[in-house]
Amino acid sequence: MRKHIVAILLALGLHSSAMAGFTEGANAYNARNYALALKEITPLAKAGNADAQHLLGLMYYMGRGVQRDYKQAFAWHYKAAAQGKADAQYVIGAMYYTGNAVPQDQKLAVTWFRKAAEQGHPDAQHALGLMYRYHVAGMPQDMVIAYMLWNLAAANGHRSATEQRAIIARQMTQEQIEEAQSLSRNWKPGTALPTQSKTGGASS
Repeated sequence: MRKHIVAILLALGLHSSAMAGFTEGANAYNARNYALALKEITPLAKAGNADAQHLLGLMYYMGRGVQRDYKQAFAWHYKAAAQGKADAQYVIGAMYYTGNAVPQDQKLAVTWFRKAAEQGHPDAQHALGLMYRYHVAGMPQDMVIAYMLWNLAAANGHRSATEQRAIIARQMTQEQIEEAQSLSRNWKPGTALPTQSKTGGASS
């Protein structure tokens, strides 16, 4: 038992020191000291820290502190996304959707957007809502699911989702709105999002 406790404490200690390094790197990035950010973040990213991998991916994506390199941006974001980092999952979805640095694949884009959205990521929820609303990327047109997703994103302050929700509400029946609101209330982050509604499917 004592060995287990020591192992846990050691793991926590390593995690704490890694987070301290990440905080320094993130603060440097926010202060636009990209050289220092790169110095702090890179070893953590290489060691497998998902937050650091995501930030390093952003630096490559934006060309901050390094030469812009979308392939490197994708590679680092993918490592973080595979560990469950929602921000990185959203970026991977966007890169697959646009075909940026990877072959365009809208099905994979939907998969990654959904992973992020199911963690409560508002940008991913907004993107997925657009796909349901406009019947793109192989998604069925479903106004109720679109409204639900925008409702969730709006609750996290996503302004475009708030606007989209208001527009689509004018085209929905009261029954559809009530179903969408019910789905929103009953959904919890970390659980699967519904893929279709009872009343929101397009008739045309």
